[in-house]
Amino acid sequence: MSSEVLVITGGGGVGKTTLSAALAVGAARRGLTTCVITVDPAKRLADALGVQTLGNHPSEVKSTPGLWAAMLDVSASWEAMVHRHAAPEVADRLLEDPFFRALADRFPAAQAYAAGEQMAEHIESKRWDLLVVDTPPAGGGIDFYTAPRRMRELIGGRLLRWLTGASLPGRRAIYKVTARPALKLADAVLGGPLLEEIAEFLLDLRSLYDGLSHRAKAIELHLRRATSIVVTTAYPTPMREARRFFEDLPPEVGPASTIVFNKQLPETWSAGMTLRNADVSPQDRIALRDNLAGWAEEVKRQHDVKQDFAARHSLELLNVPWAETAPTSVDALAELLKSAPGLGDHLPPPRR
Repeated sequence: MSSEVLVITGGGGVGKTTLSAALAVGAARRGLTTCVITVDPAKRLADALGVQTLGNHPSEVKSTPGLWAAMLDVSASWEAMVHRHAAPEVADRLLEDPFFRALADRFPAAQAYAAGEQMAEHIESKRWDLLVVDTPPAGGGIDFYTAPRRMRELIGGRLLRWLTGASLPGRRAIYKVTARPALKLADAVLGGPLLEEIAEFLLDLRSLYDGLSHRAKAIELHLRRATSIVVTTAYPTPMREARRFFEDLPPEVGPASTIVFNKQLPETWSAGMTLRNADVSPQDRIALRDNLAGWAEEVKRQHDVKQDFAARHSLELLNVPWAETAPTSVDALAELLKSAPGLGDHLPPPRR
């Protein structure tokens, strides 16, 4: 039986990594062997779990039996992919090519695709009951879902086919006889080997198409079967990214049915708060009273925004309360999960 998958997505800074960690801890405490992976280079997952470091390969969280965690190393993941999909001599050239390094290390879609490949690898290993994926924040989370198609279109698209010619046996030999001498002449005029190096790179990149295309389709299938949760806050920028996710995601991907509003102020504040026995001057009392009234208005605004968003997109709405400090232990993560009614319902049932 393959792993069940829970994908936590959304824009940057909304608390995806912390909620991913909390869900993973909750699953492990239910008796599910669980792995949580993140692409966040800021080491927030390690901090939340109370561990020193995390690597590209899952390591067991000693404080919680049945829980593993990993932090994706994009460069290492692409190296593994290239060796998997290309002939040895082509793989060696690509990994030393500055154009390829720029593509793999700097472009959000390439990072999102690497995360998808790692997700698929862990699912297919059948090592865990549940895999929790903390997605890259690029594009408000949508890039993780569209990356397989975009990588397939990049490497197999019309432009690259036009530049490299038909995918024929011996294509590189034809290139050496025909195009390469002309490129050498052009580079001599330009004073550097730029055009020849670009052509070599494109030919090598095209050779990855069959392997990456097959893998991309497998990733898309895993995503359609996964349970996806979008995390946001009720502030304007995260809300714009959440709206984009639901409005622009291709329908064949199978979008999330749940949105989590994180860092929510207590609803009780909307009734207004009063100062009691505060040892402050009359002027400060007026300022504090106005401040409390402002917070009450903010709670009402957040409530209206959440209800409108959930109704507009026919979504289940869940709230995670604001906390003064971020959790830095598995016990604190477990408490966070308990504080968010309904969030734990998305975990698989305990194994018998």
